[in-house]
Amino acid sequence: MPLWTIHHTPGIFTDKEKHQLASRIADHYEQIGLPRFYVVTLFHQTRPEDFYVGGEPTAAGVRIAIDHIARSNPDRESRRRTAHWIKSMLQPFLEGHAALHWEFHVDETSEDLWMINGIAPPPAGSDAEKHWAASNSASPY
Repeated sequence: MPLWTIHHTPGIFTDKEKHQLASRIADHYEQIGLPRFYVVTLFHQTRPEDFYVGGEPTAAGVRIAIDHIARSNPDRESRRRTAHWIKSMLQPFLEGHAALHWEFHVDETSEDLWMINGIAPPPAGSDAEKHWAASNSASPY
């Protein structure tokens, strides 16, 4: 389950851009074999007076926390590729904002601590996971 939590000040994303970005994110994970419904993207608009960087309020800011549970990167090189992919995904949506402070990080969490609708997801690449991807929903296996 990739969970993207995107905190941003007003005016960074339109509703259409939110939908486009969330769809692009889901597209990527689907291309690497994850069921689309594993991907959750949350946008949280935060007032500039509630968004601080270095102890100072930030007029234009984006802070993204990404949790990877379904898969993890096995080595430094794959982590760097993931970071560069994320950067390339975000840049088109962020580069047009003057004086924007933006950053992200990725946490990799044990899949043993994850359930969907009360069901532990099937093993990566298994027939059950392929069924989940094809049906785009969780079901007992």
